[in-house]
Amino acid sequence: MNILITGSCGFIGFHLASLFLKKKIVVYGIDTLNNYYDVNLKKERLSLLKKFKNFHFKKIDISNRKKIDSFFSKTKIDTVINLAAYAGVQYSKIKPDIYFSTNEIGFYNILENSRKKNIKKIIFASSSSVVGNNKELVSNENDKTDEPISLYAATKKNNEILAHYYACNYKMTIIGARFFTAYGEYGRPDLSIYKFSSQILNNKKLTLNNHGNHFRDFTFIEDVTKSLFKLFKLKKFNKFDQNKNKYFQVFNIGGGKQIKITVLVNLLEKLFNKKASKINGPLIKGDVVNSKASTTKLYRNIKYKPNTRIEDGLKKFAKWFIDHKNLNN
Repeated sequence: MNILITGSCGFIGFHLASLFLKKKIVVYGIDTLNNYYDVNLKKERLSLLKKFKNFHFKKIDISNRKKIDSFFSKTKIDTVINLAAYAGVQYSKIKPDIYFSTNEIGFYNILENSRKKNIKKIIFASSSSVVGNNKELVSNENDKTDEPISLYAATKKNNEILAHYYACNYKMTIIGARFFTAYGEYGRPDLSIYKFSSQILNNKKLTLNNHGNHFRDFTFIEDVTKSLFKLFKLKKFNKFDQNKNKYFQVFNIGGGKQIKITVLVNLLEKLFNKKASKINGPLIKGDVVNSKASTTKLYRNIKYKPNTRIEDGLKKFAKWFIDHKNLNN
């Protein structure tokens, strides 16, 4: 079986590709190795993937229709996992064009080629951001999602709409994964856990937006990849969900527990045995204040839900972070 993972040098893509490769599955990885964040980290992930003989890499931008068409015409792919995207709420304000070209046109290119090649299963990255500032304490997959508060979230909502169209019209099984703040080893430097860790260890002031009154559902990377692998193996949706839509489903992938950002900082301070210098900042427009996932639907279908305690996940991350920092100094 041949699996295509786009965004294979990204955080989730790298870990998911590693999981498939260890299971002796052939993985084709696509990535642009762009400079949205430190490209050296992406190259480091790539070098680790290239150690597997069953990994094949192509440097391709999924928004480039000609190159994507050429790739699919020359390569036998059985399942597509589309993780290639520009993420990050604030950056979408600065570079809106690349969010549209990669997140939307790029995804269309993937779907259209999959249709032509009769690929019957696709998993794609959505985001917890599509829910916006949800008034409910817990987000479930049926919540209203037509009021996004960031451009990034809007592109992900549009991905879900487009995927629904292809699933219904071409009988392709398409699964959207709404990720809730994934973290772990080789994580993205633009995300809070990585940034806070760097600031604490380098004696830099740490800014708590909204005076630290943000709440996030942090999901450890191993839980993310296990969930995705089980969704990949899933033959049919649970009857309770299948009655609603036979070919298309969205699943929350979250830890199911809400952590206040000030609590997160305190945990990192203990792990690094170092006090952070903190300042309070305002609420940044576009940032969601609360996020917490319902994982009932996920468990109903794959009999698994993320279960890594934040204390345990952070401990693994902190060890990697210190080792990685020392290695690159």
